[in-house]
Amino acid sequence: MRTFRDLEVYKKSFRLHIEIHELSMTFPKFEMYELGSQIRRSSNSVPANIDEGYNNQHTNIYLEGLNRAVGEAQETQHHLDAARVKGYLDQSNFDELDTSYTECIKMLFGLRIALLKKHR
Repeated sequence: MRTFRDLEVYKKSFRLHIEIHELSMTFPKFEMYELGSQIRRSSNSVPANIDEGYNNQHTNIYLEGLNRAVGEAQETQHHLDAARVKGYLDQSNFDELDTSYTECIKMLFGLRIALLKKHR
């Protein structure tokens, strides 16, 4: 791997951020700076935190970035729940996005385990 862009979890989380951004732009106008802004920021933070720690000389800093990425993915799932309940997202789209974020979280845990094994 040459750059963070080669990581499958980065690619997946970045695509999800773009999808979430487009979805949030369909929310009612009064939600644009409430739920819309929150879901855009949390979904953007997932790939940003993966990138931030990549190639760092200190494995612990990279691990912390991955932990933050997991937290942001879970926050995005919360915002997806709210969007579904408020009627801004149908069940089918919710299920697809929620499943994709769960997959990202699993991938992040896998990357974390690989880093810990390499660090030993």
